[in-house]
Amino acid sequence: MATASNSSKRKVVVKKINAYTWSGVNRKGGKVSGEYQAENPNQVKGELRRQGITVTKIKKKSESFLSKMGNKIKPMDIAVASRQIATMLQAGVPLVQSFNIISKSVEKPAMRELIGEVAAEVESGTALSESLRKHPRYFDALYCDLIEAGEQSGALETIYDRVAIYKEKAEALKSKIKKAMFYPVSVIIVAIIVTTILLLFVIPQFEEIFASFGAELPAFTQFVIGISRFLQDYWPFIFGGIFALGFGYVQAFRRSQGVKDATDRFILRIPVINPILHKAAMARFARTLSTTFAAGIPLIDALKSASGASGNVVYRNAIDAIRIEVTGGMQMNVAMRTVNLFPDMVTQMVMIGEESGSLDSMLDKVANIYEQQVDDAVDGLTSLIEPLIMAVLGVLVGGMVVAMYLPIFKLGSVVG
Repeated sequence: MATASNSSKRKVVVKKINAYTWSGVNRKGGKVSGEYQAENPNQVKGELRRQGITVTKIKKKSESFLSKMGNKIKPMDIAVASRQIATMLQAGVPLVQSFNIISKSVEKPAMRELIGEVAAEVESGTALSESLRKHPRYFDALYCDLIEAGEQSGALETIYDRVAIYKEKAEALKSKIKKAMFYPVSVIIVAIIVTTILLLFVIPQFEEIFASFGAELPAFTQFVIGISRFLQDYWPFIFGGIFALGFGYVQAFRRSQGVKDATDRFILRIPVINPILHKAAMARFARTLSTTFAAGIPLIDALKSASGASGNVVYRNAIDAIRIEVTGGMQMNVAMRTVNLFPDMVTQMVMIGEESGSLDSMLDKVANIYEQQVDDAVDGLTSLIEPLIMAVLGVLVGGMVVAMYLPIFKLGSVVG
C-alpha cells in the first residue's frame, strides 16, 4: 500500500519536445540540412549520425508570431485527439499507450506537450478525469465529468466514443454558426471600406471639378460632398471613436456578466440569423443532454451540464428553470413547456422518450434534426447573402456615381 501511495505521489516529469534546424555533411560529402524535433540537440545529432550524417551546425528553432499562433491549441485539436483515443481504446490499446502514441503523432508542439503531461499524470497513478481537470482551458467540466463517469462505470472506451462524437458534433455546429455570422458581418465591413475609400479619395476629385462650374450643385450632390468633407475633417476622431468603443466593449464583455447577457439577448434578436441561432441552441441542448444522460449521469446533473454548455444566457436561464422544476418532481417535458422557449416538436419527443424510457435516444434524434436544419439554414443564408452583397454595394457605389455625375448630366443648365 505504501509503495502504491508513493508511486501515485511521485513527481511527474514531462519531456519537452523542441524543433531544431541543422546542417551537416552526408556519407558522400554533400551538404545537407533540415529540421528535426527532439528533446535536446544531442538526440538530434545521435539520430542523424545513425543516418550517416555528420552535423556541423545545430540550433533551436525560434518561433515567429505566426508560428506561435499556429501552435495554439484549438477545440478542433481536442476533438481530433478525443476521436483518436476513443478509436485506440476500442481497439484494445491501453490508455497510457494510446496517449503516448498520439503524443508522437501530433504536429503541434503545444498539443504534444499537453497530451504528454496527461499521459505522465495517468502513468503516475492519477485518474484520467483528475489529470484532465488540471487543464480546464482545454478540457471543460462537461468533458471531465463524462470521462469520470466512464471510469466509474468501467466503460471508458464506450464513454470516450460518446465524448468524441459530442466534441465532433459541437465543433461542426460551432463552425456553422461562425459561417452564418461571417456573411452579414462581411457585408457590413465591405460596404464600410468601399464607402470610406470613395468618400475620402474619389469624391474630393469631383469636388475640385465642380468648384470651377460656379453654379449651385444638385441637392443630392451637395449632400454626398458634405459627408465627404465631414469625413475628411474628422476621420481621426471618427475612427478613433470607433476603435475606443470597440475596445471598451471587448473589455466590458470580458469582465461584466451583464454585458455578456445583454449581448446574448441582442444576438438572438438579429434578423435573418436569429432562427439559425435558436436552432443551434436547440441542437446543443439536445446533444449535451443526450450524451451526458446516456453516459449514466443523473438527469439533474445532466441538465446542469446542458445549462453550462448552452452558450446563451436565454437558454441557460431556461434550462436552469427546468432543472429546478425537475428537482421538485415535475416531468421534464412539462417543465420545458413552462419556460415557453422550446418548440412543441421537442417537448413531444422528450415526453415520448420519458414515457418509453429512451430519453437519450430521443434527444439524440432531436439533436440530429436541428443540426441538419442549421446546416440547411446556413446554406440558404449563403445563397441569400451573395446577391445581397452585390445589391448593397450597388446601391452605395451607384448612388455616389449618380451624385457625382448628376451635375455633368445637367452641365448645360449649370454652366449657363
